[in-house]
Amino acid sequence: MTSTPASAQRLRDLARLRRVRDRIDREYAQPLDVEALARGVHMSAGHLSREFRRAYGESPYSYLMTRRIERAMALLRRGDMSVTEVCFAVGCSSLGTFSTRFTELVGVPPSVYRREAAGAMEGMSPCVARQVSRPVRNREARTPAPHLA
Repeated sequence: MTSTPASAQRLRDLARLRRVRDRIDREYAQPLDVEALARGVHMSAGHLSREFRRAYGESPYSYLMTRRIERAMALLRRGDMSVTEVCFAVGCSSLGTFSTRFTELVGVPPSVYRREAAGAMEGMSPCVARQVSRPVRNREARTPAPHLA
């Protein structure tokens, strides 16, 4: 059974996309942009963005911001850092952009999350806390089914 050149290229692209995703997971706090990520895997920025979205359902930038917000949530739950400190610690350079994106993903502003979540996760193991507090985009959140009596 031989693979076609197109399927072989698709497998090579998927391997490169996994490297990009792994790099984002590792280096989320570093200044990363799509052009730099694309150069690292010898793809054009446009091709990387299209293929990343096709493979993972979101753009590389969106994936990066989700990782940053997940980490920010963990830091805010600890309660020992200000929102501004958390913003810069996770690699964001604009407090406004950070707050907007945080609110989009989590549903509440970072200051409100920090105040409410600090005590809510007490006594919960870190792996469980991470799972139950993982951000879900508001537009992707499930709406509860109507209760019919």
